[in-house]
Amino acid sequence: MNTELMEALDVLEKEKNISKATLLEAIEQSLLQACKNHFGKADNVKVNINSETGEFSVFAEKEVVEVVEDSVLQISLVDAKMKDGRYDLGDIVPVEIKSKEFGRIATQNAKNVILQKIREEERKALYSHYYEKERDIITGVFQRYVGRNASINLGKIDALLTENEMTKGETYETNERIKLYVVEVKDTPKGPKIMVSRSHPELVIRLFESEVTEVHDGTIEIKAIAREAGSRTKIAVWSNNDDVDAVGACVGVNGARVNAIVDELRGEKIDIIEWNENPALLIENALSPAKVISVMADPDDRTAKVIVPDYQLSLAIGKEGQNARLAAKLTQFKIDIKSETQAREAGDFDIYDEEEEYDTEMEPEA
Repeated sequence: MNTELMEALDVLEKEKNISKATLLEAIEQSLLQACKNHFGKADNVKVNINSETGEFSVFAEKEVVEVVEDSVLQISLVDAKMKDGRYDLGDIVPVEIKSKEFGRIATQNAKNVILQKIREEERKALYSHYYEKERDIITGVFQRYVGRNASINLGKIDALLTENEMTKGETYETNERIKLYVVEVKDTPKGPKIMVSRSHPELVIRLFESEVTEVHDGTIEIKAIAREAGSRTKIAVWSNNDDVDAVGACVGVNGARVNAIVDELRGEKIDIIEWNENPALLIENALSPAKVISVMADPDDRTAKVIVPDYQLSLAIGKEGQNARLAAKLTQFKIDIKSETQAREAGDFDIYDEEEEYDTEMEPEA
């Protein structure tokens, strides 16, 4: 029986990811509970389990007395000397308890203790496993739609991708594998609750970390990100190594790296710009692909006035204002964009002594 017990523990350890020591502890607690149910108390009961063989023994430590008033806690001097003639009054005698003598109710309760412990440890193991993945990406398999939400199988547990965390316009096929960002893992009485997202900006950052070695090892830093999930993302990158081109490394040879991320995001456009500590230059980069004539940035008020060529105004603003909106999110500046003609009519060019002055601020075209 002990061999069968150890084999069962080995299976549980592998399948449930619960240590054998924890399972043996559960058995110990179940035996103590059985004693308590059988005798009414178990404060003086000790359980010894051999972790190698699975053999166990249960003893009640009883005090030697002249007259026994409580048979659970005490043993008479006569009975004690029958076990060992050296015992005397006041000594503690270990008396073996035969677990086979326990009644059906006590046995059933012991079984419930073991099952409850297994469930608790399984829940803890699951929570620990997925808690390590919090704020990281994980691959899941789409199962079905639950209302407007999506049920995703993560391997050992299911997660619910809510409508708010979906990318607008995305649909999924049964058994389709998708990457998700683990927003939070909560421990609940029913098991871990995992909140996942396809629209979170951090999903894009983690995808770049997985695709771009230089981002993963810290050579390139993603300084800022602005995302409108399913449509467009802008990220600002900076290289800590003068020999490494931050934008080029993220794009990859023939766009291989960024295209892999775009494919995972189902065609979402990604603008990769170079980070700059100078707010004006950063804003100019952020408005890419539009060309900029000049930027006047006020770091204190976090506002900026931008002048672009007339033919670049619509590109700078973007469809429904998206390009300007993402640039503002990326730089944390409130950006006012005007065309060259609008700026002249408003007198904004009066801040320059000569036209050549703002011309020299222009970056050469790539």
